[in-house]
Amino acid sequence: MNRERLKGHLDLLLLSVLAAGPAHGYVIITKLRERSGGAFDLPEGTVYPALHRLQKAGLLDSSWTDAEGRPRRVYALTTQGAAALADGTTEWRRFATGVQAVLGWQA
Repeated sequence: MNRERLKGHLDLLLLSVLAAGPAHGYVIITKLRERSGGAFDLPEGTVYPALHRLQKAGLLDSSWTDAEGRPRRVYALTTQGAAALADGTTEWRRFATGVQAVLGWQA
């Protein structure tokens, strides 16, 4: 999928993946790809800056852990991140319903 189409949606997708529990970047990228059926096969250069931005905004926490013999940063939703995910999900559903109605698709 074209990365330009993800603008404005990547944050919600990342928060949704992390709602399943803390994960390091590679796992987040893999889960995005798997859960989207390959539609969101994003490079690290797209995902890591977004994770850092979400952390600066207070939506994610991170900590270092050893995984597979090397240090990895693990990201987790904060309470504020969970609230942003809930709000974003509601907004997305409203938007998708409106688009479906305009296109004449059944919801």
